[in-house]
Amino acid sequence: MNAPTDLRTLRTAVLDTSGRLAVAGAGTAAGWGGALEPVDAVLDTTGMRGVIAHNPGDMTVSVRAGTPLRELAAELAPHGQHVAFDAARVAGGATVGGLFATADAGPAALVHGSLRDLVIGVTLVLADGTVASSGGHVIKNVAGYDLAKLVHGSYGTLAVIAEVVLRLHPVPESTATLSVACTLPEAAELAAVVLGGPYEPAALEWAEGTLLIKVDGTERALPARVERLRAAVGGSTAEPDIWERHAALVRGADGRASIRVGVLPSRLPELLGALPRVSTTTAGLGTGVATVTVEPDAVAEAHRLVHEMGGTSALRARPAGTDAPAWGPPPSALGVLRAIKAELDPKGRFGPGRFAPWM
Repeated sequence: MNAPTDLRTLRTAVLDTSGRLAVAGAGTAAGWGGALEPVDAVLDTTGMRGVIAHNPGDMTVSVRAGTPLRELAAELAPHGQHVAFDAARVAGGATVGGLFATADAGPAALVHGSLRDLVIGVTLVLADGTVASSGGHVIKNVAGYDLAKLVHGSYGTLAVIAEVVLRLHPVPESTATLSVACTLPEAAELAAVVLGGPYEPAALEWAEGTLLIKVDGTERALPARVERLRAAVGGSTAEPDIWERHAALVRGADGRASIRVGVLPSRLPELLGALPRVSTTTAGLGTGVATVTVEPDAVAEAHRLVHEMGGTSALRARPAGTDAPAWGPPPSALGVLRAIKAELDPKGRFGPGRFAPWM
C-alpha cells in the first residue's frame, strides 16, 4: 500500500507502479459499485489531508482530497461557514475525495445540490502521471473536459483526486424539523404542498412512515415560519437528533443489499411502490433520490425497474457471499463513458471492476 501525503508524493506513487491501482480513502464506501478486481497496489489517500487555503471573504476553501469532511467542518465552524453537504457517511469519517468520487449526497441536496454543484475546482493525477486541474489555479487543463464533472461519480476509475476547491455557505442561525406521521403516498401529497408553497424547506425526506421537513433561518424569524408550515401540513417538532437517526437508516444494516436510486421526483413514489421485496426505504421527495434495502435476489429486478423509469441505480451494500449486480442495464451514454476511460486511462489501470460489466 502506498500512502502519499501531498500532490507530489501522489504523482510519484502513481508513476512507481506500472500495474493496476485502487484508490482508498476512509473505507466508508469500499463495497459500493462493482467489486474491485485484483490490483497491484492501493493508493491510501488518508494521509493527504488538511486545508490548503481558506478565503472566508470569497467563501471558498481548497482542501486535500483525503481530508475527512467532518474535520473540515470543525475548521470552518469558527468562521460561521460550512460545506452545505450532509451525506450519511460524513459522521463515519468519509473524505472529501471519497464523497466526491462516489457521487454521494444527503438531504441538503434539495437546496444546495450534491458535491457536483459545490466543487468549483479539482486537481487530479492521471494514469500516466499527468497533473491536471480545472477551476481555480490551473496547472494543466485536459482540453475539452470539465474534469470536476467527469470524476464526480467515477468511483476512482478515471483519475486520482488530489485536491478540491469547494464553495461554502453560511451556517444557519437556527434550524427546526417538523415530523409528520404518514404513508409514502400521503407524504408525496404533503411534499407537493410544501414545495409549491412559500415554505422554503431545507430538506424533505420520508422514511419508515414519517415525513421530515427541515427549515433553516434566523433565530427571530424561524418560529413563525415553522408555525405556518405546521398549519399547512400538521405534525410536531422533532427531536434534535432526528437527522442522525435518519442517516443511520440511509447507511443501512449489515447483511442486506442496499441500492441508491434516482428518478424524477414526480415518479419516485411510483417507483418505490413497484420495487420488489423492500424492507427499508428513505426517500428524498424533493430530490428524487432514495435508498432502499432489498433481498439480494431482488437487486437485478430493482435495477431493471429503475432503468425502465428513466432513472439510475447503484448497489451500495451486498451481503457476503452474494453476487448481486452493482449496476443495471447499460446507460445510453455507455459509448461516451468508454471513450473517456480510453482517453484518460487507456491501459485500464484505475479501479478495475468498479463498473463491471459495463467496462
